[in-house]
Amino acid sequence: MRKKHTPDVPAQAEPADGLRLVNEQSVRDAILAAVVAVILFAVLWAMMSTLLGRIFPWMTLLLGVVVGLVIRRAGRGLDWRFPVIAIAITLAGSLLANVIVAAAFTAEALGTSTIAVLRAVTTMTWPVFFEEALSPVDIIYALFGAGIAAFFSQRRLNRTEFLAVRKWEDAQQKPLPSSDRHQ
Repeated sequence: MRKKHTPDVPAQAEPADGLRLVNEQSVRDAILAAVVAVILFAVLWAMMSTLLGRIFPWMTLLLGVVVGLVIRRAGRGLDWRFPVIAIAITLAGSLLANVIVAAAFTAEALGTSTIAVLRAVTTMTWPVFFEEALSPVDIIYALFGAGIAAFFSQRRLNRTEFLAVRKWEDAQQKPLPSSDRHQ
């Protein structure tokens, strides 16, 4: 019986294709895109929270999804560096977003702008923030968000791409023949 859902010619995986996939990785692009996503997300979160008059700590989980997908798309990562970047940026982004949301609510109460409140932050302000605005729930959500970001951060490969990367890795680890070692 004819299979309509499979290609007629199976794709062949070559080590050169694996090398191409490895060379497409970009730590710089992943970090840059994730930082931009965190800043935009924090601003949107603060706007939504002040508009509705509520703080949504679960938004950190959504931040993890956004950071993970942005790192996957921009970084095109295959190795351990990309989940680590996703974890670090999500944890830092969660703290940044909570600071911006707290500043937005403080600005609304004081009748000033969020930027003015953020400019007025001093070393004496941080202990008050960590005591009053940041709760253990925020930390738990940040940790779970970081795990979600790590899950979504790595590039998804189809079977042919995965096999090409494995063949390239195997070609890199092959020992030299005994006659070539002494030259």
